[in-house]
Amino acid sequence: MVLTGRPPPSPNVFVMRPRPLVTLLAVALALAGCGGHRVLLTRQAPATLSREPGGYEAAVVVRVIDGDTVEVRITDRMDGPGAGSAGLNGIYSVRLIGIDTPESVKPGSPVECFGKEASAATTALLEGERVRLVKDVEETDAYGRLLRYVYLEAEMANARLVINGYAHAYTYPPSVRHSALFLSLQRQARADASGLWSPETCAGEP
Repeated sequence: MVLTGRPPPSPNVFVMRPRPLVTLLAVALALAGCGGHRVLLTRQAPATLSREPGGYEAAVVVRVIDGDTVEVRITDRMDGPGAGSAGLNGIYSVRLIGIDTPESVKPGSPVECFGKEASAATTALLEGERVRLVKDVEETDAYGRLLRYVYLEAEMANARLVINGYAHAYTYPPSVRHSALFLSLQRQARADASGLWSPETCAGEP
């Protein structure tokens, strides 16, 4: 288990953090979801950091807004095509590329099925963590959020959410570098009836 210096989790949160993915050890994250439903993040996505172009922004996740949007503080950068234009020490909202989670905080919209669970899972996975942010084609979306692949070690958090059934694959050109991977992981999650694909939860519907 990797010690992060964070406060110990509450009694209903059990976290085993990713090891460096040289060994690709399985990770289990478990927490109590809304309505007493048990939410699990047990399947690890493939290590894809080596497939990225050079360059990234280093950041700390300071807050999770919902299942596919987090707030980060930029701490460093490595120049290259994967590094965006975010300034050092700035606080930015980041939209995870290539995925879409059920709505949980959108003004004027109801909370969708598995919205709270997806947000809780992203919180357990990313809040307080040091991550690498990698840009695809677009720098920001229409709301001014950075568009990034978010990495814990060599594993992409975006992909971890899809394979465990907390997010749909969401192909939105031109930032589609990993769209085939996301669709493949979604097929696995659906075949296993994981998360929002389970007939006991949403059966894939909002």
